[in-house]
Amino acid sequence: MNKSLICPRFIKATNLLSQRWTGLIIYQLFTGSQRFSTIQSAIGVSGKVLSSRLKDLEYQGIIKRDVFSETPVRIEYSLTDKGLSFEPLIKEIEDWSQTWIDE
Repeated sequence: MNKSLICPRFIKATNLLSQRWTGLIIYQLFTGSQRFSTIQSAIGVSGKVLSSRLKDLEYQGIIKRDVFSETPVRIEYSLTDKGLSFEPLIKEIEDWSQTWIDE
């Protein structure tokens, strides 16, 4: 396919979703706000990589980071409206994988 015919926004979107762990982080947050350790144990990613991905997703406006002034400080991550808009797409990928990907 001729690259010049592909929409630049589509390229950015696929680049975003193709970054390792991004789709799984978004998928994990569909269930609601979660702490760093919960996300990390659920998807099995290293702390360094998860921290980097979360910062990037926050910069992109896909997740938000809520800091609660408690002792000790509690931090939770959740999806923004922009992040929640991925749900139909991610669910379609999940459905496709159930049909076409072997365990």
